[in-house]
Amino acid sequence: MSNLNRFLGGSPGSVLVKLIFLSLLVGAFLAFLDITPFGLIEGLFNWISSVLDLSLGTVEEVGLWVLYGAIIVVPLWLISRLFSSRR
Repeated sequence: MSNLNRFLGGSPGSVLVKLIFLSLLVGAFLAFLDITPFGLIEGLFNWISSVLDLSLGTVEEVGLWVLYGAIIVVPLWLISRLFSSRR
């Protein structure tokens, strides 16, 4: 068995026929569902964008919580450190 046949998983002709048949089946299924390859790619990008927006929105909200807390905690910590060093 040649390296090409081993790589392809069979003779080039039989692999080509199998790929054409599978492409026909998948294409018919997608056409039946009215799905286009570009629509799939666009949907994937929209999904990734929404996940990133959700994640970045969450990070932004948590960052604001830290900032709000730090406005109270850091001055109190600094004051407590100043008074504890005077003993």
